[in-house]
Amino acid sequence: MRRHIALLGGTTTAADCLVAFRHLVDSRRLTRGPAIDAYEREFARRVGVRYGFSFSSGRIGLYGVLRALGIGPGDEVLLQVPTHIVVANAIRFTGARPVYVDCRLDSYNIDLQDAERKITPHTRVLLLQHTFGIPVDLDAALALARRYKLEVIEDCVHALGAMYRGKPVGSFGRAAFFSTEETKTISSTMGGMLVTDDPDLASRVGAFQAACPWPPPSLTRRYLLKLILYYVLLHPSVHGPMRALYERLGERHPLPRPLGQEEHQGVRPAVYEQRLSNAQAAVALRQLRRLDRNVAHRSTVTGVIDRWLTARGYATPVAPAGSAPAMVRYPLWVEDRAAAVAATR
Repeated sequence: MRRHIALLGGTTTAADCLVAFRHLVDSRRLTRGPAIDAYEREFARRVGVRYGFSFSSGRIGLYGVLRALGIGPGDEVLLQVPTHIVVANAIRFTGARPVYVDCRLDSYNIDLQDAERKITPHTRVLLLQHTFGIPVDLDAALALARRYKLEVIEDCVHALGAMYRGKPVGSFGRAAFFSTEETKTISSTMGGMLVTDDPDLASRVGAFQAACPWPPPSLTRRYLLKLILYYVLLHPSVHGPMRALYERLGERHPLPRPLGQEEHQGVRPAVYEQRLSNAQAAVALRQLRRLDRNVAHRSTVTGVIDRWLTARGYATPVAPAGSAPAMVRYPLWVEDRAAAVAATR
């Protein structure tokens, strides 16, 4: 891939921007249209399951599937740290209680021994996050879930394209959710997908999706405009000064943000559930069709970094045997974070 753009997942092309621009100019299929069904079908096929449901973000897919599974007050959901507040919020907004589990320092994934210690009679769900695109040890995790009769939901927001024993991650649990937010493996500026191979669960999630409102046309236009502006302004040749300007502007810039102030504070927004627009689905579908090339490039870069670090005696992330990560980020442990950040400037 010839062009690499920070904050857009490194995948957006001029042709993607042209598709976004066409929807901005001709808004007849801005919100609703055929791209949504095509995108959902193709996404489910790539994950190796039968059903896919698009939403405005991955967190809404998680919230919807928890509701479809009957998770609510009195129930507990195991999730790992580190994770994002939106994941805990989606659990809390059902009335259930998120229970944090520590991570392993070699893979950044859930520590299953700590998870077992946290299981109680109220535990209903084991949420497995494939952190940074590194697959969880799914054999061990699924065995633990079977032992305690827990539902398994895969958090694949970092891991589109990752494999475990020859199968795509996202195809092992009862369901899985993905993100196409601006920094993920593919980008529709914002967006998410919930997938499952269970027809009964799919029927309930489909009913939830149908009840979700469509995004306002004005918001969809702002997402498309952000996609185009990021592509132009964050080219590698100008990324340094533009990123500095973006950070200086802070909350004052007019572009839509992935997370509102309410969710930062754990408060449910007035508008939470929402569907994905047709225009965003059209952009994401184009990128999904380039996924193999995208993941191959990430694998090449990961190999270069692995070799560089290993040659200098540094530890590298450890993936389980039989897995193939698809890194959305490359994590590093450092003794002095401030010094490490300063060294990159």
